[in-house]
Amino acid sequence: MDTSIEQLRKGTIKLHSLESEMAASDAVRTRRRFIEEETGAPLEYTGRYTIPEEYTVKHNIENMIGCIQIPVGVAGPLAVKGEYARGAFYIPLATTEGALAASVNRGCSAVSKAGGAEARVFSDGMSRAPVFAADSISHAADAASWIENNLPLLKEAAEATTSHGKLKSVSVYTAGCSVYVRMVFDTGLSMGMNMATIAAEAAAHVISENTGLRLVAASGNLCCDKKPAAVNLIEGRGKTVSAGVFLTDEILKSVLKTDAESLFEVHVRKNLEGSARAGAFGFNAHAANILAAVFIATGQDPAHVVEGSSCMTTMERRNGGLYAAVTLPSLQIGVLGGGTALPCQRECIALLGCADGNENNAKKFAEITASAVLAGEISLLAALAAGKLGSSHKKLARG
Repeated sequence: MDTSIEQLRKGTIKLHSLESEMAASDAVRTRRRFIEEETGAPLEYTGRYTIPEEYTVKHNIENMIGCIQIPVGVAGPLAVKGEYARGAFYIPLATTEGALAASVNRGCSAVSKAGGAEARVFSDGMSRAPVFAADSISHAADAASWIENNLPLLKEAAEATTSHGKLKSVSVYTAGCSVYVRMVFDTGLSMGMNMATIAAEAAAHVISENTGLRLVAASGNLCCDKKPAAVNLIEGRGKTVSAGVFLTDEILKSVLKTDAESLFEVHVRKNLEGSARAGAFGFNAHAANILAAVFIATGQDPAHVVEGSSCMTTMERRNGGLYAAVTLPSLQIGVLGGGTALPCQRECIALLGCADGNENNAKKFAEITASAVLAGEISLLAALAAGKLGSSHKKLARG
């Protein structure tokens, strides 16, 4: 190790090439010690973990030096009455925010006591939108017409790159001489962004060959990936899923310590009017909180919390109570690929009953996640309505 560290200092070996010189476990340990000596920062706890280096350095990370540990708690049981998810589930939440798991847990109690959350996936499709350059406006118009009339040819090229992905639709947008082709794919059990990228590139080459458009980039931001965007809010990206529950006056009083009128007023003035005044894309209380905790626990790409936060919470007064719901137009999750294969994350996916290979597990996971967001929204809004937000954080999350 000492020899390798000296070579790193001299530059005869690069940090990123250590795995080609030694076993993955030795490479990680050598890199970590080098960084410790270079920075003076001890990495004792970063070096304690159970993740298998040999797999991880090939699939999930470059220049690995160790792992960050995040506490994982559970909320539940949460009763879900979905098309794919039916039963009671314990929700894994990886977070360092005190009071979050407790709040979601209270929401789970209310939802379950009400008979469970109704949940449905309304659409499912991962998008990728290559951008092309046209010679003129007329060239762009002719190319757009060709693209829209040749979906079978594009499907053939795209689907030849994958045994799982299917090209569902193609939409063309233009901005002057820039032509954006938003392709939407069914990606099966995977979140599927990489699958969609590879397939879209293959289709893009067919477009260039037949229209004379010049491919500029495989992604032209009309996808739109890891950024808040109206196109995802309206058209959806990943899974569009909703969950709702009727809360009786008795449940509101006994579990949530509030009443329908107070909860509804907080919702309108905060989620709707406050969000509109702020120009927000999301009309919710804290959907991103639950999404981030579930994403980290189950190996999702946490950057996709951006799109997931474009959640809309709705509440309707009904006789004897209130119907609360959440709609997530752009929930990008999967149970296969990426970080979902890591051991701890795989265990959390199994905890949800979504790791057995069933072809509908990604949709089942989406319904459970939306239901967890619903529980989190109900609990926080109820705490606000009861004037208990500050006291609960003082009790559970004091720094």
